[in-house]
Amino acid sequence: MAEITFREALRQTLREALLGDERVVLMGEDIGAYGGSYGVTRGLLEEFGPDRVRDTPISESAVVGAGIGAAMGGLRPVVELMTINFSFLAFDQIINNASKLYYMSGGQINVPLVVRMASGGGSQLSAQHSHSLEGWYAHVPGLKVVVPATPYDARGLLKTALRDENPVIFIEHTALYAMKGEVPEEEYHVPFGQASVHRQGRDVTIVGYSGSVHQSLRAAAMLAEEGLEAEVIDLRTLRPLDIDTVVESVKKTNRAVVVEDDWRTGGFAGEISSLIQERAFDYLDAPVARVCGADVPMPYNKRLETAALPSEEQIVAAVEGML
Repeated sequence: MAEITFREALRQTLREALLGDERVVLMGEDIGAYGGSYGVTRGLLEEFGPDRVRDTPISESAVVGAGIGAAMGGLRPVVELMTINFSFLAFDQIINNASKLYYMSGGQINVPLVVRMASGGGSQLSAQHSHSLEGWYAHVPGLKVVVPATPYDARGLLKTALRDENPVIFIEHTALYAMKGEVPEEEYHVPFGQASVHRQGRDVTIVGYSGSVHQSLRAAAMLAEEGLEAEVIDLRTLRPLDIDTVVESVKKTNRAVVVEDDWRTGGFAGEISSLIQERAFDYLDAPVARVCGADVPMPYNKRLETAALPSEEQIVAAVEGML
């Protein structure tokens, strides 16, 4: 095992993919000479050259469209978009083309495309760079949506994404890039649709993904000081969604809190809450609670940004409210 950052786990995985499969190409704005907005592709241009690591114009629709065409033509492109907010400019390509071509061709056309996006607030990048919109993509059949929370999962899930025959939306929380964690040096993969239980508990189930997993763990530690034991579940992927692990946990704890950075109105936390109540209603001793971001454009001011994001204290208060 080696302790490396989330960023390095991604970089090592991309490098291995480039070494191991000549069909793999990286595409995106500033991923070459600059090394990527968050440093994930640093050094890859020098090692593999501009045919394999391609700096692109500032046109998200063109970048993703070129990636789709390359995938249909036999390559395995990895497209990097600077932030999930900018992906709106490529919505038509992702949703009307990438997600539907396999179905509309009767299974004759595969689109082995990975689209990497940075997501999440907390870095004072204001409203056009800081939202968590993973649920928007999880709404779309034909896409797989991956939301790793640890370096281990960043590497293992990206390996799985790179082998998928159809499009994967791979979302990386900006606050996690510098986080360190243990990653095996030997080969491994993390399958899609398999949630992880990070902490066992008996009193409440806290469900999160990406950055909210770490908030949930900190909140669980705070609750433990009060004698309450929370079970913390990391979804890992939103589509496919492992709701079975969540339901089994709720049947044991009889309470659930769902945490996500996204806006509360129309957020994916509402989907998870609904599924829990559909499949575990008779086991619930209280309504499912949601702790989400405030329904406002993300502020630039640090104090206001912090106030707009869910907090450990809000998670604790939600648990205390149902106990």
